[in-house]
Amino acid sequence: MKTVRALFVAAIASAFFLSIAQAKPEYAKKEKKGCTFCHVKMGSKDLTDAGKYYKEHNHSLEGYKEKPPKKS
Repeated sequence: MKTVRALFVAAIASAFFLSIAQAKPEYAKKEKKGCTFCHVKMGSKDLTDAGKYYKEHNHSLEGYKEKPPKKS
């Protein structure tokens, strides 16, 4: 019984921390952009320039100017 209780607590804690770590789907829907527009890769907390702008501007891309890709 202790094992079941411990697993239950671990599952609840995992769900809580996973929900904090993930991007919010409502942001992607609101801006009509994919996750990787603001995040370096799927599931990553690392932000692109657009993601940093979004975070710093009250969750809005209004006024954001996308930088042209670097030439090789």
